[in-house]
Amino acid sequence: MDKTNFLSGLYNEFARNITWPKWSDLQSSTMVVALSTLILAVILYGIDEIFIWFLQKIFSIRF
Repeated sequence: MDKTNFLSGLYNEFARNITWPKWSDLQSSTMVVALSTLILAVILYGIDEIFIWFLQKIFSIRF
């Protein structure tokens, strides 16, 4: 298979066989990803703060 056939086949695949999402679908999917990322970041921040607090309590114990 030569380079020209490969490139024309690639173009045909992208131009004719792929169903691209609508702009509104892309926008809503982006919002879902952004909101999920924000929620996960807040949860991980909270877990990190609790872990730090717990370690400070453990290591501040004097024997």
